[in-house]
This record gives sequence, structure tokens and C-alpha cells, in this order.
Amino acid sequence: MARKVIIDCDPGIDDAVALIMALFDPRLEVVAVTACSGTVESERSIQNILGLLEKLDPPRFPRVGSGTDPEDAPVSDNRLMHGEDGLGNLGLTPVNRQHIMASEKLIADRLRAEPGDITILCLGPLTGIARAFQRDPSIIEAVDKIIMLGGSTQCIGDVTAAAEFNMHFDPSSASTVFRSPTTKALIPLEVTNQVVFDINMLGMLPPKHTRAGSLLHSMLPHLFRSYRQNRAQEAIALQAVLGIVYMVEPILFKSEQFSVDVEELGELTRGATIVDRRPFANSRRDLEIVTSVDVDAVRDCVINGLKFAGQCTGGV
Repeated sequence: MARKVIIDCDPGIDDAVALIMALFDPRLEVVAVTACSGTVESERSIQNILGLLEKLDPPRFPRVGSGTDPEDAPVSDNRLMHGEDGLGNLGLTPVNRQHIMASEKLIADRLRAEPGDITILCLGPLTGIARAFQRDPSIIEAVDKIIMLGGSTQCIGDVTAAAEFNMHFDPSSASTVFRSPTTKALIPLEVTNQVVFDINMLGMLPPKHTRAGSLLHSMLPHLFRSYRQNRAQEAIALQAVLGIVYMVEPILFKSEQFSVDVEELGELTRGATIVDRRPFANSRRDLEIVTSVDVDAVRDCVINGLKFAGQCTGGV
């Protein structure tokens, strides 16, 4: 039986690649895709999700939820790396769809409809998940598992010296989710940065004449250029795709249980992920942190998943 999942995201090229993998993997049933702000603002995120779904035309069209920006969001976004539209300036045609539900309401409705059966995969800031929990605390116990991409357990960030982007963007919501009594896992920056792809990846993508291939060949070259120009790196990390692989091939990851909090107020440490590693600490150890990964096997899973998506999407 396919694992049911809600994907909460802020596309973002790596989120778009993860969506392409998830929508065509027979081991997953994407029951909803909800937007949050982060890489781009929430309105752009929902348009990116709708545009990608229209282009891909997956066999099961998930429900889509629209997010809102957090009240204290930082001025910065991640357009420097991902382009003005978040998708490498792909230029998707705007999609007008009536009556799109708010992300937090859609998340709550889906969890109430199938309690204990749905995993939430969080690829961006945790705004929508925290708001769903605050809107209806009774749904917390209905979550099967929350899988989060973000944080840095070594306090070596990518947006500040101490914080990873998703946690820095909305630390209050991250703190709410981290402290919730749910089964949850974190795949931190120091793990996702181990799985990188060099320029040879472009030659292993599905053909350009397929729907998936057309999108990938349009987006990924922009990310390679951004890494080279802005970070002086020849290889790219696709953080979000590790969330997909973690769901379908968990044997490729090792993890440990820790107590973790997120710094909300620090001027220099906003969004820092603080792990309590004291052996004598009398604290909850309720967050599974991925500590190591089979890099080659995960990389192969990503390439194979994208090839399969190409086979499923046919000609453009």
C-alpha cells in the first residue's frame, strides 16, 4: 500500500525536483500539496505548485492549499539562488483556480479524514504546520509522522552563521512543531549537504521531450550557475529530495533521538537549532535526527526516480 503524504513546500528548484519524484513514485500517494512562504512569498509558492502540477499532469491530482506569510518573516528570501520566480525563471503560465483552501485548513481536514495514516513532509519553513496545530490541537495526535528538512545541529548555517534558512525564516513556528507531541524526524543541513550532484547529472535526466524532463532541463542549469556564481561551488545540493528518499528507502539513513529546540529571539542566533546532547539532561528526547546517509545510494535513488517520472510523463 502506498504511503499517504502531505507535502508542504515553498518551491524552490529543489522542492520542485522533490515534487516530480513524489508525484510519480508508486510507493507514495500525495494526497495534498500545501504552500508556504520562504524561497519565494506564499502567493508565488502556490502559483509555482499549480504551474508544476499543470505541466506534469500526474495520475493522481492532489488537493492544493495556499499559505500566508508569517508575521515576523525576515526581509530575505532565496531568489538569489533560485531565480525571481523560484524556479530558475521558468516562466510558468499563471494558473487561476477557484476556491483554493488555506493550507492549515486543508492539512487539518486531511488529518481528520484519515487519522494516523498521513505523513507530513515539510520542505520549507514550518508556518503552515504550526498554524494547523494551533487552529485545531486535536489533529496533532492524528499525524502519522512529520518529516522536516532543515536546521543545522552543528549550528553552521546557510543563511546566517548559525542558522539554516527554513528555521531562520520562521523560528516561532519551528519551535511549535518541534515541541509538539508528534512522531517527528529532522534531516539537517549537514546531512543534506553531503548528497551533491555535479554537472554530469544533466546528462542523466529524462529526455527533454517528456514533461518531467522539460521542467528539469529548464530549472537545474540555473541552479548550477547559481552555485558557481554565488558560492564558487561546481556541485549542487538538492536538500528537498532527501525527504522523498527517506520516506521510500529509510534503510539508507541512520538516526538518533535527541531533545531539540529552536532559538526564536537571538539577534545573531535567530533560527539556530539547539540540540541537547548532555547525557545527564532530564529532557525530552522526542525528535529523530538523521545523522548519516548512504550518499551514493541516495544519489542513485534520486536519478532513478527522476528517470521513472520521465517515463510516466510522456511527450510534452
